[in-house]
Amino acid sequence: MQTNKKYKIAIAVTGASGAIYAKILLEKLAFLKDQINECGLVFSENAKSVWEFELGNQDYKNTSFKIYEPNNFYAPFASGSSGYDIMIVCPCTMGTLGRIASGVASDLITRTADVMLKERKKLILVARETPMSLIHINNMKLITEAGGIICPANPSFYSKPKTIEELVATVIDRVLDLAGFENNSHRWGNL
Repeated sequence: MQTNKKYKIAIAVTGASGAIYAKILLEKLAFLKDQINECGLVFSENAKSVWEFELGNQDYKNTSFKIYEPNNFYAPFASGSSGYDIMIVCPCTMGTLGRIASGVASDLITRTADVMLKERKKLILVARETPMSLIHINNMKLITEAGGIICPANPSFYSKPKTIEELVATVIDRVLDLAGFENNSHRWGNL
């Protein structure tokens, strides 16, 4: 089923380990740009240093999407009136997840998540932590009850990925499916 829907999407990258998830997400979104009307990007204070440590580069600076500072409450997606459809937090720290669950909108990431929930828009949190405490699980429950989607960064193996990028893509393809993008990815049954 072909759709002509173009999304307004906010992407947040937090300082959880797993910067490669954000890298693959940004690459795939650039490939799907014909399905995007607007895309804004925000990095938490720690996200850039984690990216640099784990990936050994500053390629996040080369994205075609506009980057907003985490304290910029004038970013369009900080308000429900801007009509953004989707927010993806990838990877999402448990601290960020906890602040969202508690309604603490102290920076652009948590404010935007709060907007998505109050406007009944898609909020997808790619949680990156193991093991999880009961506090983490209860916070995930609260967000789920409020309408958010928790999509842990748990890769699948039935597509027989051969590289770390292919393995990471199994998570990102699922995130893009949840967001509503038409994405040509491996499907169960297409073995």
